[in-house]
Amino acid sequence: MNHVTVIGAGLAGSECAWQLAQRGVAVTLREMKPEKRTPAHVTDYFAELCCSNSLRGAGLENAVGLLKEELRQLNSLIMRCADATAVPAGGALAVDREGFARMVTESVLGHPNITMIPGEVTSIPEGDVVIASGPLTSDPLADAIAAKLGGGNTLNFFDAAAPLVASESVDMDSAYFASRYDKGTPDYINCPMTREEYLAFWQALTAAEEAEVHGFEDKNVFEGCMPVEVMARRGEDTLRFGPLKPRGLIDPKTGKEPYAVVQLRRDNADGTIYNLVGFQTHLKWPEQRRVFTMIPALRNAEYLRYGVMHRNTYLPKQTLNDVLQLKARPNIRFAGQITGVEGYMESAAMGLWAGLCCALQMENRQVTAPDTQTAMGALIHYISEYDGKDYQPMNMNFGLMAPLETGRMPKAQKQKLRSEQAKQAFEHWMSYIEG
Repeated sequence: MNHVTVIGAGLAGSECAWQLAQRGVAVTLREMKPEKRTPAHVTDYFAELCCSNSLRGAGLENAVGLLKEELRQLNSLIMRCADATAVPAGGALAVDREGFARMVTESVLGHPNITMIPGEVTSIPEGDVVIASGPLTSDPLADAIAAKLGGGNTLNFFDAAAPLVASESVDMDSAYFASRYDKGTPDYINCPMTREEYLAFWQALTAAEEAEVHGFEDKNVFEGCMPVEVMARRGEDTLRFGPLKPRGLIDPKTGKEPYAVVQLRRDNADGTIYNLVGFQTHLKWPEQRRVFTMIPALRNAEYLRYGVMHRNTYLPKQTLNDVLQLKARPNIRFAGQITGVEGYMESAAMGLWAGLCCALQMENRQVTAPDTQTAMGALIHYISEYDGKDYQPMNMNFGLMAPLETGRMPKAQKQKLRSEQAKQAFEHWMSYIEG
C-alpha cells in the first residue's frame, strides 16, 4: 500500500488525508494538538474554525459558491460535514462550529487508512509528504520548509497588502488612464479627488477603526510597512505628498493636475484585478469599504481582497507546480493556506486537490488541473502561475477566473454566464477524472 504523511489536521490537512485514504493510500496524519496549540486554537478538534462560523456565500452567483459546488462534486469531506451541520444564515453557508469540527475529527480518526500521531513536527519526514501546517506554521517547521525551497527563497511571514478591486467595477467616468509625466504606457487607472473630496476622505481615514493586533502577530510589520491610515494621521497633506501625489497626472477632462489622485495598478496579466497603490492598511474590512468608497471612482467598487496586515506564513509565488508539488522537491506537496490562498473553502479546496493529485499520480495517472473558467482551476492557476508583483494569499473571486469574451452587460447577467461556463467546464473535467 502506498503511504503519505500529512502534516496538519486543519481544513486542508483533514480534507487531504481523507481524499488519500478514500483512494486506498495509507496516511500518517501528524497534528500538534492536543499536545500543543497555537494562540488561535481553543479546542482539540480537527478543522477548527478560528475566525468565524461562516463559509460565505452559498449561491452559484458568487465565486466561492461555485467553489463549494465543485468541492461537493469531488466528494469533499469538509463540504459533507458543513452541509450536515449547517445553521440558518440567509444566503451564506454557516455551520455549528463545534458540531462541524467534531464531525470532521470523527470521520478522519474513524477511517481505517488513517493513523494519527499527535505532537509538533519540527522537520520534514522522508518519503511522500503533504504539508498543510497553515498560516501559523511553527518556527522550527517553517525553517525546515525554507531550507527545502532552494534558490535563496524564504517563506513570507506576514501579509502586508493593499486592497484589490475588480477593474470592471471602477467608475471610469470619474477616472482616467495615465502614467506620471506620460512616461511609458498609460497603465495606471487614476482616481482624482477635489480638495473637498480629499479632505472628507482624509478625515474619515484618520478616524477609522483598526483591526485588533493579536498577541501572536508581529507588530514590527507596521513599522516596516506603514499603514495608509497611520500615514494620514501624520498630517493633512502627508498622503498628497505620498501615495496620493497628483504631480504629473494631468486629468484629460480638466487639463489640470487634480488636488489628489489615488492610483490603481494592474495586478494580473488579464487586467481584471487592480490594487490601490500605497494602501496597505490595518483597518477593519467594513471600515475599508466605508472609507475607500469615498473615493469617487471607487463608489461602486467590488473588492476582491481587502487590505491585510497580519501574521501569516505562505510560500512565495510560483514555488509550486499545478499539482502542488514543490518544484525543487516533487515528493513534498503543500495544501491549504500556506500555498497562497485565503479562506476556509479555499484552504479545503487546496487540501482536496493535493490529496487527489497525490493519489492519482501514485496510480500512474496523468493529472491535469481544471480550466481557469472553473473556481478550482482559477485557484490552482493563481498559486502556480501568478505573475503579478504583489503576491499575497487570495480568496476565491471572479477576478481570478478566465475573463469572459463578452462586451458590457449587467453584473447579474455576467455572473450567471460565468457560473454556467464554469459548470460546463468542470463537468467536462470531471469526466476526465472519473474516466
